[in-house]
Amino acid sequence: MSFENAVYQWQQGERRLRAEPPERRSLQERVTEALVAELRRRLGGRFSSDELVELYGRGTSWCLQVAMKVAPEDPWAWEAGVVVDAAFARYLREAADYAGGRREIRA
Repeated sequence: MSFENAVYQWQQGERRLRAEPPERRSLQERVTEALVAELRRRLGGRFSSDELVELYGRGTSWCLQVAMKVAPEDPWAWEAGVVVDAAFARYLREAADYAGGRREIRA
């Protein structure tokens, strides 16, 4: 998966999360934050945007387990196209080579 495709998907996840009704969004935000914490655990403090794209490309089935722990009775809160993609979008902002909404390419 290319960086551009991944970022597009992740941004769509953030948009979908913002568009959720308030009564659903609260729980989905908690799931998203738990996923961000798991991304931090998996990738550590310093990581590149390419590493994040690679992790995403390897699969996100592990995200379902995290989501189920946070919202075991609410499967609608596990929707990957919302919570997983939004979590990756948020964590991208912490990448060492990502600033101001774009990736820094170093020669």
